[in-house]
Amino acid sequence: MGPFNTAIIEAMDDATAFKLRQLVRSRTTASLGTLHSGAPYVSMVPFALVSDGSAFILHVSGLAAHTSDMLAEPRVSLLIAEPEGSGVPPQALPRATVLGNARQLSAESTEYESARGAYLTRFPDSAPMFGLGDFSLFAIAPSTVRWVAGFGQALSLTPESFAKAVGGR
Repeated sequence: MGPFNTAIIEAMDDATAFKLRQLVRSRTTASLGTLHSGAPYVSMVPFALVSDGSAFILHVSGLAAHTSDMLAEPRVSLLIAEPEGSGVPPQALPRATVLGNARQLSAESTEYESARGAYLTRFPDSAPMFGLGDFSLFAIAPSTVRWVAGFGQALSLTPESFAKAVGGR
């Protein structure tokens, strides 16, 4: 059993994987949960996904509380949800909760350029921020993903099954 107190699945059907991929690829922001001075703290962050679906990429300022939080405690959570819509009960909104570990990427690391490329592909207007000294890239590698496709349609996924679904393979 995983942290969501349910069996973690290794694979899902194509239609369910498509819905998850569509959600993650269509949304550009997530709610980031960190520990801030020992208390829960949630902020909004733009995110990109590496092409194979193995990590989320954040480009964050050192001035933001969530940045120092991730450096102090790398265990984080991301929530990616469909926007509210007319006639759709909030409980039925598709959403993915990602538990993972955040890691600051060094500009000298082998993965930095591909992470930077993934981020700039999604947010080309943010290129000037890469010239600012207080911004850095973080990779969040999922450890478990809870995928709620709608009311009563919940699955817990391994990092591999999540990557396979959202990477499009």
